[in-house]
Amino acid sequence: MGSAISFFSTSLRRTLQGLLLFSALLCTCTVAIAQTSTIKKNKRISMNNTTNKMQVEVWSDVMCPFCYIGKRKFEHALAASSHGSEIELVWKSFQLNPDITANDSKDYLAYLQQKKGFSEQQTKGMLANVTQMANEVGLDFHFEKAIVANSFHAHRLSHLAKKHNLQNEMEEALFIAHFIEGKDINDKETLTAMAVSLGMDAAEVAQTMNSAEYTDAVKSDQDEAQQIGVGGVPFFVFNRKYAISGAQDEKVFANTIEKAFAEWKKEKGNQKLEVTEGKVCKPGGECE
Repeated sequence: MGSAISFFSTSLRRTLQGLLLFSALLCTCTVAIAQTSTIKKNKRISMNNTTNKMQVEVWSDVMCPFCYIGKRKFEHALAASSHGSEIELVWKSFQLNPDITANDSKDYLAYLQQKKGFSEQQTKGMLANVTQMANEVGLDFHFEKAIVANSFHAHRLSHLAKKHNLQNEMEEALFIAHFIEGKDINDKETLTAMAVSLGMDAAEVAQTMNSAEYTDAVKSDQDEAQQIGVGGVPFFVFNRKYAISGAQDEKVFANTIEKAFAEWKKEKGNQKLEVTEGKVCKPGGECE
C-alpha cells in the first residue's frame, strides 16, 4: 500500500490539478488524490454482502466528471485482473450539490462562471483540462452540451436498476447522458427512456420516478458516506477494508484490488463456526 501512497507521477499531478480546479467550480468535490487508506474499525460500513463475491462499493455522483474517469480507470484495472468474475461493484449515492436547480438557459459554462465568479477564459481552461484527462481513458466529454441538473432522481433510478442487476449499466448510461450526450438527468421522461433502453419495465420505472420510492435509500447512502468520512467522490471501498479516494492511476486500483482480494479469499476460506453440539441425524439415516 506504501507504493500506492507514494506513487505520484506526472499524470497524477495533472489529475490532482484537474481535481482541484473542478473542485473550485463545483464547490463540494473535495477529492484527495494519491490517497489509499484503510477503513477504521469505528468507521466500518454496515452493509450485508449477500453474494459470493468480494464487493467494491463506490460513492459517486453523476455530476462528477472524476467519478466517470475513476470508473473507467477502475474498470481497466479490473479487466487486467484475473479476479473479475469474483468481484461485484456496488454504486452508492452521493450528491455534490443537492440544492442545485435547473438553469433555464441550460448553459453549463455560464452557470459555472456565475457560481464561482471565474472569467470565461478561466472556466474554459479548467474544463479543457478535465476533458483532456477524460480523453486519456477513452472518454469524449462535451461540457458545451451539459445541462445543469439535480442528480437526485438519477440516484433513485440507480437503486431501482440495482434491483434488476443493472446498476452498473445504469450508471454508465447516466454518465454518458450527462457528459457526452447533453441530456437532462433530472428529467423523469428522459430517465425512464434510459431505463427502458436497458430492458427495464416502462411502467415500473415511471411509477418509481413519479413517487418517492428509493428516497430513503439515497439518503441512507449519503448518511453512510458521512459516517465513514467520505469527503469527496469518487470514493472506492474494497471489501469494507481499504479505500481509494479520487480518480487515481490504474496501478493504484490494480494494487488495491489484488491486496483486498487476497485477504478476502483467505478470510473466506478460513471461516469456521463455533458449534454447540446436540443430537442430529446424518446422511444415510444415522441419528445420534
